[in-house]
Amino acid sequence: MVRQKATNITWHQGAITKQDRERLLNQKGVVVWFTGLSGSGKSTIAHAVEERLFERGHLSFVLDGDNIRHGLNKDLGFSPEDREENIRRIGEVAKLFAQAGLITMTAFISPYRADRQKARELLPSGEFIEVFVKVPLDIAEQRDPKGLYKKARAGEIKEFTGISAPYEEPLSPELVLDTSLLSVEECCARVINYLEEKEIIPRD
Repeated sequence: MVRQKATNITWHQGAITKQDRERLLNQKGVVVWFTGLSGSGKSTIAHAVEERLFERGHLSFVLDGDNIRHGLNKDLGFSPEDREENIRRIGEVAKLFAQAGLITMTAFISPYRADRQKARELLPSGEFIEVFVKVPLDIAEQRDPKGLYKKARAGEIKEFTGISAPYEEPLSPELVLDTSLLSVEECCARVINYLEEKEIIPRD
């Protein structure tokens, strides 16, 4: 739990509400939280969904794990404590984006259930959509697009999820996408269909 250090601060509420922004954008502001092993396809699917939404006139944004660590979280490593803080910060940022009316997608391994639950609890019911991008470890290793598994097996990367650090699979995610069975296009279609079913976006 992060303790509030600042004192003598007041929350300021603007005249424009989340609902006002949602009406303007013709969509609901939500967080679509992609979680899964490295190489599962999280970022690829998230960006495919972003492109599909853009084509349909919707405003979305992908908060990608590697990208965030280049800036906002550049001071964090991969210890359990730093992973927790990494997800805490991105949960707060994603919440702000959702309040702005954006369909906000996060693509982080986010290996711990407790951290994902804390991110969920930041948002009202129905506004946090956990998507488990599932893949067997051996297939993730075969893909290894960044060469990370090879380095982890060689002992060059410490605390690597799936090899020397745990990954806790979601127990009841809103969606499960098995990328050993489904193509990127099929995964994208399932996410879009979910957003339509929950009336986050209108049907095309």
